[in-house]
Amino acid sequence: MKRIILFTFVLVIGSGCATVKPWEKGNLANPYMQFDPDPLEARFARHVQDSKEGTSGGYGVQISACGCN
Repeated sequence: MKRIILFTFVLVIGSGCATVKPWEKGNLANPYMQFDPDPLEARFARHVQDSKEGTSGGYGVQISACGCN
């Protein structure tokens, strides 16, 4: 039983490893590979969401809804 668990653990951990060749790094640096390919559009969308919900922060900044710190 322990061997099966160990084998499964090694299989899961080992499947996430990948070697990226230097000439393949350009593909990963493409702006479309980022979470927010257009930072201004993402900032505007967060502003609209904060305005609709009446809150602010939650993106690494701690501010209460009333604006006081």
